[in-house]
Amino acid sequence: MATEIVGRAQQVGLVMAASAVPGTFERSLSDRTWIDQGLITGLATGTHFLLSVMTQDAIDTAGVALSTALPLPTRWSDTQRADAVTLALDLAAIPLGLAAFRLVKREEHETWRRGIARQSAWRLWVTGLGGAILVGSTVAARVVDQRLGANGKLARLPVAIPVAIGVDLALERLSQRAWPAEHRTDPAGHGPLLGLAAGTGVVLVLAGGTAAESWVARQLGSIGYRVLPISEDLWRRAGHVVALGAAAAVTSMLWNRAMGGIESGTSQYDEGMDESAPGLWTTPMVSGHPESLVPWASMGREGRRHVATSVRPAPFEDGPTELHGVPRPELSIRTVMEEDARAVPISVFVGLDTAPTATERVDLALAEMDRTDAWSRSLIMLISPTGTGYVNYVAMAAAQYMTRGDMASITLQYSKRPSPLSLGKIGDAREQNRLLWLRILERVRAMAPEDRPRVVVFGESLGAHTSQAAFQGWGTLGPEALGIDRALWIGTPAASKWRREVTGADRPDVDRALVCEVNDYEEFRALGDARDKVRYCLLSHDNDGVTKFAPNLLAHRPSWLNPGRPAIEEVPERSPRGVPASMRWRSGTTFFQLLIDMKNAQIPGAYRAWAHDYRPDLPEFIRDIFGLECSDEQLERIKVACEQREEFREAVFS
Repeated sequence: MATEIVGRAQQVGLVMAASAVPGTFERSLSDRTWIDQGLITGLATGTHFLLSVMTQDAIDTAGVALSTALPLPTRWSDTQRADAVTLALDLAAIPLGLAAFRLVKREEHETWRRGIARQSAWRLWVTGLGGAILVGSTVAARVVDQRLGANGKLARLPVAIPVAIGVDLALERLSQRAWPAEHRTDPAGHGPLLGLAAGTGVVLVLAGGTAAESWVARQLGSIGYRVLPISEDLWRRAGHVVALGAAAAVTSMLWNRAMGGIESGTSQYDEGMDESAPGLWTTPMVSGHPESLVPWASMGREGRRHVATSVRPAPFEDGPTELHGVPRPELSIRTVMEEDARAVPISVFVGLDTAPTATERVDLALAEMDRTDAWSRSLIMLISPTGTGYVNYVAMAAAQYMTRGDMASITLQYSKRPSPLSLGKIGDAREQNRLLWLRILERVRAMAPEDRPRVVVFGESLGAHTSQAAFQGWGTLGPEALGIDRALWIGTPAASKWRREVTGADRPDVDRALVCEVNDYEEFRALGDARDKVRYCLLSHDNDGVTKFAPNLLAHRPSWLNPGRPAIEEVPERSPRGVPASMRWRSGTTFFQLLIDMKNAQIPGAYRAWAHDYRPDLPEFIRDIFGLECSDEQLERIKVACEQREEFREAVFS
């Protein structure tokens, strides 16, 4: 009989991929574009396809091996024997997989191994079901082929295509009955047939791709066999290895080139912020100034922006009052607080290019603290920036206003890439932060008790992750041991192990009274008297994909997707609380939905508390968490000033 255009395992993969399509259209944390939806549907169905192919391949291999060993009728052909045993194995996989899936029950704080074991059991039984349906359809196609005298042409066609489209249609109809239209993501409003159309497209694309791949593998095997008569199957497998190796090499080359371009871009000067800016846009109390030990050129784009926008203690007396024709707002400490500044704010920033090693960068930061006499300030704010070196301007300005300039901020850059591309830098950042903070603790403890400044930590996004990583394994004892008085983290990624330590299962090294995780300021105030004990606050918007995306979504349903979760609650001028009621966890699919939600959460938008934008939330949290002196009237003026400063910054730097 002629070789099938697409193999059995690939056809099972097509059926399983089609079954995943309707679920990819369910609503998640953020709105999506058509491109977003295409990415989710493509990645989710592709993952289901690959996993199902691998599972069915294992079943097929076992079926072929057993078909020669079992006492089957001698009149059967090798193909019939293999089909019969494979069908039996597919049918046996259904109850076995179901039993194992129900045996490994879900636990709230389960390990990766347990989650993977449960999902493997689920994959076994659904693949067995798909394989059984496919084998039955294949046998039916062969019978029809024989009756029509098609000479095997009909039997060679991948029956998975009509089967997969049928499965997709059935599931789409069930989904439409289960969830009203308002709970489904339909960017273009195409109605119930959208899922079917997308599923059909995915099935056809995957079928075409697998057919092409199978043809190439067969050709390579045939050519190799003629050159050197080893097993043709071995040559075909070697062709797979060569193709994958070539793809990996090309991908690596393109990746390195892209990363080089990104890193080069983050070192470029903004217009007006070249070598003429130090002294013009900076004070002697910040890095990069002519008196500083840190060269302006080595600070990177974000470092230069950070120090150039430091709050001034008094109204302009000299220097530029506009940049690129945009008037610079007069928002000094004296103007906003309506009282004189106590000091000039100190901002120490050491760029990744300033020194080649973490130890040298730490030494330079301490030397800058000595130069500016940062030890004399009442507050030292330790900051771990985001991947590019960005430090939240609102957090800095709010703290500088509330301390009347009597503070120093210390920032060390650890990457020159955006945060999603800097995950490999977390270990380096952790060790760099830990070394710096230990050195600062040593100096502070050597001071007389009445002269010691309070030391606080601030981190946003990956900066929150990298700063928390310094305490990893120590719970709330970690920051206490390092002399950290208070800490505020915004948009902490779900992958932070320290975050899981202090918010997960009970641990002897965690004092839960010291930590809170809230969506908004009103939720923090609702803690009542308990908020007076809080020293470490995690501000995490419920609709921020960054705070919820994690690799374990592939194998584990998170607690925030439990069936009994609270409904969505709108809070005036705050990010909404809760998670959409229709959002359910699906293996593979939810992972890619949250990946897109994480991307969308970081898209710049209007100045509002929403998703990964925490700017409007910060003045109140900076005051209460860091315990700074500020009246309600002054707080309102700070809010207005911070928004005006952001408008100016975006106008000149965008």
